[in-house]
Amino acid sequence: MRYFKFSALFFSGIVSLSAFSQSVVVTDPWIRSTVQGQKATGAFMKIASKDGAKLIEVSSPVAGISEIHEMKMEKEVMKMAAIKSLNVPVGGLVELKPGSYHIMLMDLKSPLAAQSKIPLTLTFESANGVKSKVEVQALVKVMGMANEHKH
Repeated sequence: MRYFKFSALFFSGIVSLSAFSQSVVVTDPWIRSTVQGQKATGAFMKIASKDGAKLIEVSSPVAGISEIHEMKMEKEVMKMAAIKSLNVPVGGLVELKPGSYHIMLMDLKSPLAAQSKIPLTLTFESANGVKSKVEVQALVKVMGMANEHKH
């Protein structure tokens, strides 16, 4: 009987993890294209969560370092800095876009050509500490392409 109880608890943990990952929706992921020798670029997208979540980590096989960043004005100077996490409010939407929150892909292994698709793995944490990964394919765009700044 103990085995059954343990299995039921273990199974319920898997169900809650699956349910949490379905509460986070990532749309319109894209990455700014690069040129030969460029070692960093930005990734952008929209993240929604019906139950609330926190983006705590990001990775991609094309970059040695991936960080969550924010840009903000400080004394009339725009500053960019890494942040530990990004909150997505209950029922809310957070847009990662140029000049605001974004993902920095640094130590790039090669240039990112326009129209290629790049995998990104986003790790989220729920309010009760459950972690879940969401994988997306981000389209590489040249700055100035149509729909790039669509709000």
